[in-house]
Amino acid sequence: MAAKKILMIVGDYVEDYEAMVPLQMLLMVGHTVHAVCPGKKAGDFVRTAVHDFEGDQTYSEKPGHNFAINAAFDDIRVQDYDGLVIPGGRAPEYLRLDDRVVEMVAHFDEARKPIAAICHGLQLLTAALKLEGRQCTAYPAVKHELLRAGARWGEINATFSNAHVDGNLVTAPAWPAHPEWMRKFLELLGTRIEP
Repeated sequence: MAAKKILMIVGDYVEDYEAMVPLQMLLMVGHTVHAVCPGKKAGDFVRTAVHDFEGDQTYSEKPGHNFAINAAFDDIRVQDYDGLVIPGGRAPEYLRLDDRVVEMVAHFDEARKPIAAICHGLQLLTAALKLEGRQCTAYPAVKHELLRAGARWGEINATFSNAHVDGNLVTAPAWPAHPEWMRKFLELLGTRIEP
């Protein structure tokens, strides 16, 4: 298996598990992951939030950890990367206002490189991509944004543990979907994990 170079775009109040766990999973199988944030360089950090599903009408939010940035945003050349990971949380809501972030996300789709987006991370996709007719899923609060962008809604199972693939996109509703979401992303990258 050839190691791949993956870009992960994060910002303050990214969902803790949706940044930390995919980073660790991708590193575990031998890939390089550069976690970047506009205005930050290697050694800086972003704050995270832990979102949980505790029976309320929406997710609860608790303080998370400091997530280390390991590459300088201003130095990134998207053509050097094989795939993109977009975690959820509150960060995508404002990251989509950054024109360079939108251009970076668009590059991966135009080049048909694998993109893994989860939860509110789909807000970056609605800002950067033509989603007409493409099947996506996300946290339910993002459903109408996806539908207005022309996407077809991929149903979510009761445990939020499913993921959908459409071409180079793999999308999931929330962190309980990590095993399926990351497995499908690794498949798109051509990564094989031998038993």
